[in-house]
Amino acid sequence: MTSDVTPFAPTALREAVGGRVYAAGDDGYNAARLPWQRKHDPHPAVVVEATGPQDAIAALRFAREQDIPFSVQATGHGAIQPLDGGVLLKTTAMSSVEVDAGRRIARVGAGALWSEVIAAAAPHGLAPLSGTSTGVGVVGYTLGGGTGWLSRAFGYAADSVVRAHVVTADGELVRASADEHPDLFWALRGGSGNFGVVTALEFRLYPVSSVYAGTTMFSPDRAADAFAAYREWALDEPDESSTALVLAQMPDMPQVPEPVRGQRVLMLRAFHLGEASDAERQFAPLRDAAGPPLLEGMRTTPFPDAAAMLPPPPPMVSDMRFELFHEIPDEAIAAVVEATGNVAGIELRHWGGEMARPSEDAGPIGHRDVPFSIVVAGMTPDREQADAIEADLEAVAAKLRPHSTGGSFLNFLGDAGKTADAYTDADYRRLTEIKAAYDPDNVFRANHNIPPQS
Repeated sequence: MTSDVTPFAPTALREAVGGRVYAAGDDGYNAARLPWQRKHDPHPAVVVEATGPQDAIAALRFAREQDIPFSVQATGHGAIQPLDGGVLLKTTAMSSVEVDAGRRIARVGAGALWSEVIAAAAPHGLAPLSGTSTGVGVVGYTLGGGTGWLSRAFGYAADSVVRAHVVTADGELVRASADEHPDLFWALRGGSGNFGVVTALEFRLYPVSSVYAGTTMFSPDRAADAFAAYREWALDEPDESSTALVLAQMPDMPQVPEPVRGQRVLMLRAFHLGEASDAERQFAPLRDAAGPPLLEGMRTTPFPDAAAMLPPPPPMVSDMRFELFHEIPDEAIAAVVEATGNVAGIELRHWGGEMARPSEDAGPIGHRDVPFSIVVAGMTPDREQADAIEADLEAVAAKLRPHSTGGSFLNFLGDAGKTADAYTDADYRRLTEIKAAYDPDNVFRANHNIPPQS
């Protein structure tokens, strides 16, 4: 693709920041501009690799002075609507991680990855509420709510935030907490990047050193029976466990074990905070429904190893459809089992637990009471295949929607035009009010945008 961005030399910006600045046409520009999510092909006028909050302030003020769009990115896993012709602030270099083991608090820079936080916390027997991929950035994941393997036991990642350091739309660096800018603090914990550039986060860690976890694979022949068993079994799932059933097409690659190489398989993925014997007893009904395993994969393991059981994929064109359900009808199970084409995987997951029991001051994460989700996903390294993947995912999603709630979790919402679906009506109204107070010009709009109340 050829960019229509007019190259220019932002001399004043280069003088104002400590990190690298790439204008369109510079060596390194193409590498710097691309997000992990290769469905998008953005062409900003300039990319700023920030080394600290002052670089973020300088980049934001430059964008506002030039009256050009402004966007922020660490890894780009959550890139949703890149703005061409503007300033892209990359926070990747701001990757500091500090652990206060006594207080069980981590403070991380805007570019930190979950793998870095996990490694820093593990020597103290602590763990963060990271996601299912350790290569994802901490801040973007957390601002969107943050759901992972420990969330049923301890809640959303956003609920564990205790302080945020934020560059506001007017270029000021502020701290947001329960005692400082409490309205901003509330909005940040689930409102995504709509309210400022978060340059650092402080959040709680939890005493988890090892878990019983892994993936066991089965033939897909009894997938319908397994999904039907799961929807009943999950209603009594203890908070100490987090599980999902997945139908997936395994790649035909040498590193994939022979019994499942190139095959469609049914997978039981699980985390359990407790003894292996307890977990095996709890999971027995699911294993019985699925039939004899093709490949065993569950064991007691250090949390860092368990958290990395799904290796981070390289940059990809990734697409998904995400639907929430109060209950899983037979029609939804049939749609899952019969899915074909470019559908790489379909996951049925049970939520609830501590996520459904928020504190009174919890942030604006909607649909906490909905117990089930179905994710339909596809991935490819080839952007030319994106339309074909989208069509196949949409075909499955169309069969699921008549039975779903219509709501979503923000981090799973692929359509930038449906942001309000991730919130309750009351929370969304309050978010637009806070947006009007902190960003009346909607500077921070390259995201799941919440427009300011007019």
